[in-house]
Amino acid sequence: MTNEELFQEAQKARLHAYTPYSHFQVGAALLTKEGKVYHGCNIENAAYGPTNCAERTAFFKAVYEGEREFDRIAIAGAPEGQEPEEMCAPCGVCRQVMMEFCQPDSFRIILSDGKGSVADFALGELLPYGFGPANLGK
Repeated sequence: MTNEELFQEAQKARLHAYTPYSHFQVGAALLTKEGKVYHGCNIENAAYGPTNCAERTAFFKAVYEGEREFDRIAIAGAPEGQEPEEMCAPCGVCRQVMMEFCQPDSFRIILSDGKGSVADFALGELLPYGFGPANLGK
């Protein structure tokens, strides 16, 4: 699957977002090493703290299904009713969740502005000096 195809999957996931407060929809498409795609969207909550990001939704679905080896994730975000015009990077909490399950030098994060510009980052580039299982001697 190409990065562009994975981004299109993230775009589809965006349409399922529950965003009655921010009206900013985010979708994620997480590709496993085996080639399976898990989708996620952001799900807001009136108390704000329990809100869950699209990236974590995708990871938690995959982990629940027994997946533990991931290749890359694409993220698409934009206000409701609009197409992405800017790249939407994962928040710090999502980057930390990625550190739990992914190698910082090989796991890729794919961002696009929806107009043809695609950025491909290693997790370690977006979370330098990240804290993960290796820091605990595991």
